Amino acid sequence: MPFPGAMHMNDDPTLSKVMIDSFEYQYSDSNNKSFALDAEAWLGKDLHKLWLKTDIEADDDGELEEAELQALYSRAIDPNWDIQVGVRKDFEPVGREWAVAGFKGTAPYMIDVDAALFFGKSGQVGARLKTEYELMLTQKTALAPSFDVNFYTKDDPEISIGSGLSDANISLRLKHEFKRNFAPYIGINWSKSFGDTADFLKDEGEETSDTQLLLGVEAWF
Repeated sequence: MPFPGAMHMNDDPTLSKVMIDSFEYQYSDSNNKSFALDAEAWLGKDLHKLWLKTDIEADDDGELEEAELQALYSRAIDPNWDIQVGVRKDFEPVGREWAVAGFKGTAPYMIDVDAALFFGKSGQVGARLKTEYELMLTQKTALAPSFDVNFYTKDDPEISIGSGLSDANISLRLKHEFKRNFAPYIGINWSKSFGDTADFLKDEGEETSDTQLLLGVEAWF
């Protein structure tokens, strides 16, 4: 042995990480202002982890418009991929509970992928796909395009969601790492609602597409 007691070393320690993927101020072309937080945290070992994910949006007065929390068991099935199962709790715009099954990892060409199915009451099923890619311009500056899309199997008038393709977001962020774990950014986001979801919004006098200026920060610890 290289030194006394080496046999007692833990080669699979319990680790943790908190990631603020985006904490940003959003200013839309319709003069609407809002704040958004997309964050994750995990605790566990190499193969088995507990993941927490949250998405929160609030208006400029601090009133919550959307808020959800996921608690997931994550099992590594490959060096690049985890399968995840657990529960999701929606707090706003209405309280809902969902069962969750999905996968998370890195696809070829270093594309980050987070995909999940959500199983709700009355047979409602939702699907979400989130992807992001970082193009390094320098050692500390990156251009990060991302794409998010949501699907649902049934109409849900209570929250203005229609069946089929519901909405999509395309974003582009330019960020600079002042420290390895701290990167402010500026960006732009384009969102669009489709199908029955767009019809619900039109009936409520809401816009079905929007363009937003983004000012935010990405961090982890």
